[in-house]
Amino acid sequence: MPDAVIFDLDGVLIDSEQLWANAKRQLVLDTGGHWREGSSRAMLGMSAPEWSRYMHDELGVPLAAEEIDSDVVHRMEQSYRAELPLVPGAAESVRALHRRWPLGLASSSNREIINLVLDLAGLTDAFTATVSSEEVERGKPAPDVYLEAALRVGVHANRCTAVEDSSNGLRAAAGAGMAVIAVPNPHYPPDADALALASARVTTVGEVTPELVESID
Repeated sequence: MPDAVIFDLDGVLIDSEQLWANAKRQLVLDTGGHWREGSSRAMLGMSAPEWSRYMHDELGVPLAAEEIDSDVVHRMEQSYRAELPLVPGAAESVRALHRRWPLGLASSSNREIINLVLDLAGLTDAFTATVSSEEVERGKPAPDVYLEAALRVGVHANRCTAVEDSSNGLRAAAGAGMAVIAVPNPHYPPDADALALASARVTTVGEVTPELVESID
């Protein structure tokens, strides 16, 4: 039995990884950079400072990293305000688990994006603490964002269960010492070695029930 559950955001609660990829790709093209095949996967799990530097250094975006970050975030905010891509069953899963455990959120999204998504989804009050990887030293696959989420929730990391979808996210949560439930991202399927770190695997977050969480050793 865990003492807390820590959710990822992108790819778990919202179907958004391809939206981030499209926003970054469009900025690269709009500014005369050079988009590369595999760039989207390379940036999965990176914090905002990390992917902004990657877009400048590797993809040739001729803007300062802070400007790249701001532009992509603006595009994402517009997209979410037009239509929030909440995964079916996500809100129900969060509410059901919230009735049993304190919840944290460990996300690679920017702070303003996290706050906007939870507000639009009506889930802000369900989370004891939320952490953006831009608030820690290293993004996923480093465990920093999960360790910080556990700290803010007030539970030791090895007493938490995490819910993740990507290779870097699975590695980050497992590296923090958490049991992990994998919800494999259909757009960017996790690597076999990362998926092997999970204690359980489901098709969608709606299958993450209190009974499933309780069943994990």
